[in-house]
Amino acid sequence: MDIQWFPGHMTKALREMQNNIKLVDLVIELLDSRVPMSSGNPELSKIAQGKQRLILLNKADMADEKITSAWIEYFKEKGIKAVAVDSRSTASKRTVKQAVDIVVKEKKERDLKRGIKGRPVRAMVVGIPNVGKSTFINCYSGRSSAKTGNMPGVTKGTQWIRLSGDLELLDTPGVLWPKFEDQVTGMHLAMTGAVRSEVLDMSDVAVNIISMLKENYPGKLGERYGCNEDNGSVEIFEEIASKRGCLRKGGVIDTDKTALIICDDMKNGRFGKISFESPSDIDQ
Repeated sequence: MDIQWFPGHMTKALREMQNNIKLVDLVIELLDSRVPMSSGNPELSKIAQGKQRLILLNKADMADEKITSAWIEYFKEKGIKAVAVDSRSTASKRTVKQAVDIVVKEKKERDLKRGIKGRPVRAMVVGIPNVGKSTFINCYSGRSSAKTGNMPGVTKGTQWIRLSGDLELLDTPGVLWPKFEDQVTGMHLAMTGAVRSEVLDMSDVAVNIISMLKENYPGKLGERYGCNEDNGSVEIFEEIASKRGCLRKGGVIDTDKTALIICDDMKNGRFGKISFESPSDIDQ
């Protein structure tokens, strides 16, 4: 799978993050809970060195709960607080608030010893496209959000959004793409809808979805399409095409239409709660 990325764009975004990191107490990184490895930014650890970190495993409502719990434990062992959230739900707001309080507890205690009271925690939110960063900011800020405007030491144009009396988010332009060093990372992001379909062979992505479901979630394909999972992935793809009427004149399979159905079903969680990566994959 040949995907055209934009390293110049990533370089610009990373440079901006480096310039702004000194302004914050905390870095909040949103990961797709279905693909925490592939949706992470490998450069973040370098840039955020010395800063507290909080990982939000977003889209948890679409991920395998047992595997998400394993990821939370994995990050805990790394000394990083992680919580499962659904950025579209205000019910997760309390979860994030409690997590932030835990992560910055020591920092607040140091402030009190120095006589600093009431200073809000300033956090930078990062995440790759389609991971839910904008949804998170919009949902958690709500109508009562207040852009506090330019602050001392803040580059002109940088805005802070107040979520509560003691938490402000740094709203910075630009996005952060990870470095894709293998085909698996790109494929996992494609299967979760994080990569634009125009730059992919979607039939290849669909066949990979079928293979993954066959191996890790047997029965899901049969439930959704009534197909025979004993067949190979390509044969199942063709069977789905037939069952869903994705045929051109002469009975020729419409691969684009078939792939769109499969990829759309995965992107929208119609197979149930699915995870593509688990901590055990790291050592493989």
